[in-house]
Amino acid sequence: MLTLLGVAVVVVGFAARFNPLLVVVAAALVTGISAGLSPIAVLSALGKAFNENRYVSVAMLVLPVIGVVERAGLQERARTLIARFRGVSVGPLLIGYMAFRQLTAAVGLISIAGQAQTVRPLLAPMAETAAELRAGELSDADRQAIRAQAAATDNIGVFFGEDIFLAIGSILLMVGFLAASGIVLDPLQLSVWAIPTAIAAFLIHGTRLLLFDRRLRRGPPEAGE
Repeated sequence: MLTLLGVAVVVVGFAARFNPLLVVVAAALVTGISAGLSPIAVLSALGKAFNENRYVSVAMLVLPVIGVVERAGLQERARTLIARFRGVSVGPLLIGYMAFRQLTAAVGLISIAGQAQTVRPLLAPMAETAAELRAGELSDADRQAIRAQAAATDNIGVFFGEDIFLAIGSILLMVGFLAASGIVLDPLQLSVWAIPTAIAAFLIHGTRLLLFDRRLRRGPPEAGE
């Protein structure tokens, strides 16, 4: 039972808002020492696991790369690009992105876009510019609302699109859980039944985006309304 002390370290560390990396390393040390390993053996196990799975840390390079290209004017270029298409408004722009996100997630391309690499540097600035072309100068509240809608659109698109892909973790987890309970299903069956849910999510959120777009065009309510 002493090996469960590592879980307590994680809970306390996160609750106290310590650095997540330090919390995880401390939890690993506590768990290893509680299991009878020496500190050197625990560090050796951590180093071996990191070396064998070092390709996972490649994703960490995305953030500094995005930061560099943003500093070089990526958001400004995105605004300039969308300004050329004066007929585009926030609703259709985000709906088109959601369709792209769902379709690519449905074939397993989960990491082709995302909050850090697409929404912040590209989609949100383009949506803000599209709104400014239609409604003029935006208030800070409207600007934040557009960013929130852009982030939500990405989440909804990938969340309901990825379950259509056969080899996604959630599908395999459900297949394994059902098989352990004596219910044998093919992954294709679950993927097919995920399609109506994805379509419903697209229609519901698409409607919300159109209503949001209409509100932006009308502008803030007049005094007394």
